Amino acid sequence: MTSAEAQQLTPVSNPAPPNGRYRWVICSLLFAVTAINYVDRQMIGVLKPVLASDLHWTEIDYANVVFWFQAAYAIGYIGFGRFVDVVGARVGYAVAFAIWTAAHIAHGAVNTITQFAMARFALGIGESGNFPVAIRAVTEWFPARERAFAIGVFNAGANVGAIVTPLLVPWLVALYGGNWRPAFVITGVVSLVWLVAWVILYRSPAKHPRVSPQELAWIEQDPADPTTPMRWRDIIRFRETWAYAAAKFCIDPVWWFYLFWLPGYLSERYHLDLKSFGPPLVVVYLMSDVGSVAGGWLSGRMMKAGWSVNAARKTTMLICACAILPIFAVQSVDNLWTAVFIIGLATAGHQAFSANLYTLPSDLFPRSAVGSVIGIGGAIGGVGGMLFSLYIGRVLQELGSYAPIFLVAAAAYFVALLIVQMLSPRLARVAIASA
Repeated sequence: MTSAEAQQLTPVSNPAPPNGRYRWVICSLLFAVTAINYVDRQMIGVLKPVLASDLHWTEIDYANVVFWFQAAYAIGYIGFGRFVDVVGARVGYAVAFAIWTAAHIAHGAVNTITQFAMARFALGIGESGNFPVAIRAVTEWFPARERAFAIGVFNAGANVGAIVTPLLVPWLVALYGGNWRPAFVITGVVSLVWLVAWVILYRSPAKHPRVSPQELAWIEQDPADPTTPMRWRDIIRFRETWAYAAAKFCIDPVWWFYLFWLPGYLSERYHLDLKSFGPPLVVVYLMSDVGSVAGGWLSGRMMKAGWSVNAARKTTMLICACAILPIFAVQSVDNLWTAVFIIGLATAGHQAFSANLYTLPSDLFPRSAVGSVIGIGGAIGGVGGMLFSLYIGRVLQELGSYAPIFLVAAAAYFVALLIVQMLSPRLARVAIASA
C-alpha cells in the first residue's frame, strides 16, 4: 500500500453549511427504530424473574436462551451486512424490521423453554439487520465529519429503548394481571407505525425531493467511492476488517451482559423487584445516552480542531476505556445509587466507545463495502457474545458471583483498542486497487 493510497479520509473541499437539514430527519428515524429494537431485545432481561418463575428456568437455561438469540444475531448480521450492500438501506430495513417484529409478537404464544429459544432465534435474525442498515444509511446521508455524531445520536435510541422497557413492561404485565404474554403482542403491533413511516420517508439523498442542492453538496463532500460491491474474499484480506471485527468480539459481549443480566443483578444484589428496579435502570441508560452522543461529538470536535481521524477516534476510545475501568469493583459497593453511578459510567463509556468503533468501517472502506465489513464485525461480536453468555451462566450457577464477569467487562475495552492499534496503527483508508 503506497502512502498516496493510504491517505486519511478527509474532505476534498470545505463547502458552506447546508441550506437544509433533512438528513437529521433520517437520523431521527434511525433513532426511533433503534429504540424499538432495544425494547424488543431487552424485554427478556426485564422479565427474567417472571419468566424464570413461570417457565422454571435455571441460570444455565436462561444463558442458553440468550445464546440462541446471539447465535442467530451473528448469522443474520453477516447476511444483512451483505444484503444491504446489494439492495440498499430502504429495502434492507423494511425486511429486517418485518422479520424481528413478527418474531417479537410470536413470543406471546410460547409455552416452553424450547419454544422461547426458537422465538428468540427468529428475533435475533431480524434484529441483526438494525445496525448494518443504519450505519449504511448514515454513510449515505452524512459526510465523514458528521458520521460519528450521527451514529452517536441514533445509537442513543438503544438507551431510550432500554429506559422505556423497565417502565413500560412492568406496567403492561400488571395491567393484564401478571400475564407477560400480552406485553410482547402489544409492543410489537404498535411498533409497525415505524415501518410505514420508513417506507414513505426514506430515499437516497440524490433522489429525495426534500434535499436541497446545498445539503446534497454537503452530504457528498467526501472523495467519491467505488460503487461496485466488494467481494468478501477481498474484504477479509484487509487487516482493517479484522481490527474492527476483533474489537467487536471484545466489547459486544459486555453490552449483552448489561442488557440481559443487569436487571437480574440489581434484583439479587439490592433486593429489587419487577417494579422497583425500573428507576435504577433508567438512570443507567440515561447516562448511556449521554455517553453515546458525547462520544460521537468528542471525536468530531477533535477532527474539526485539526486532529486526524486516527488521533481523534483512538483518543476518544482511550478516554472511554478509562471511564469504564471502575466497573471491576462494583460488586463490592453496598450502596445502590453508588453502584448505579459506576455501572452508568461504564455503559456510557461503552456507548461512546461503540459510536467511534462503528464509524471505523466508513472511515476505512468505500461505501459499497461498509455493510459487509459491519456484518463481519457484528458476526464476530455475536460469537463473542455467545461464548460470554455460556461463561456467565456457568459462573453464576457454580460460583454465584458477578465479580469475574465485571473484571472482564473492565478489561475488554483496553484489549479492543490495543488490537485496533496493532492492526491499523494509522487508520489509513484501504487501497482498493491492491485487492
